[in-house]
Amino acid sequence: MVYENILEERDQSILIISINRENKLNALNKKTLSELHFAISKALEEEQVAGIILTGSGNRAFVAGADISEFADFNVFEAKELAQEGQSEVFDLIENANKPIIAAINGFALGGGLELALACHMRVASDNAKMGLPEVSLGLIPGYGGTQRLTQLIGKGRALEIILTADMIDAKKAYLYGLVNHVVVPEELLIKAKSILSTISRRSPRAVAAAIRAVNAFDKKGEDGFKIEIKEFSECFGSADFKEGVSAFLEKREPNFR
Repeated sequence: MVYENILEERDQSILIISINRENKLNALNKKTLSELHFAISKALEEEQVAGIILTGSGNRAFVAGADISEFADFNVFEAKELAQEGQSEVFDLIENANKPIIAAINGFALGGGLELALACHMRVASDNAKMGLPEVSLGLIPGYGGTQRLTQLIGKGRALEIILTADMIDAKKAYLYGLVNHVVVPEELLIKAKSILSTISRRSPRAVAAAIRAVNAFDKKGEDGFKIEIKEFSECFGSADFKEGVSAFLEKREPNFR
């Protein structure tokens, strides 16, 4: 696929995907979501990619929301299709990825942009970042998992305050709430995200994927997280990574996972 709205950059085993609609504050439209689906799906299948960073082009916005002009005239059925397709093709794909995906939040992360960051496994923000879900000010509610993922991450009371007031919060408050993992100066944003993924890349990819699946089972209806953890834990014992990891530990050397 030839990309129009995203950019890809490789840094060893890390893939950096930048939403590249700077004149629109990197707002999400159908074309951008389609390109994200393709790029992320491809990266998850490539053995050379250990992790992914999602960010926005420029320093003004990560993603300042969905492109409202694209769906302003939608009816109920079109809106349902828009939300379902975006959720399954992009947001759920990210959350359930077998490789770590970090959101590097530079500037505004609003509406669908914050929902994109929430779907990622971790979030690093620049100290000038602003985050919020302003949908109720448009007569809407979040439609890409914002009501669910934000509540799971920071709790019902704080999630409702952010959603119902439609107010933005700064990076400092986002860190206090547990919405982001780290806050750094803008110049160190990608450096910090790369550092985290670089550390993870030295761990067992088989175990990393298993851990993501187990953690994702937490608080999901119809799933017993403890049973999922036991299943994933026990299946690790049949993997080559487990044998290599234990051998390396006993031999006092660094493991060579494949």
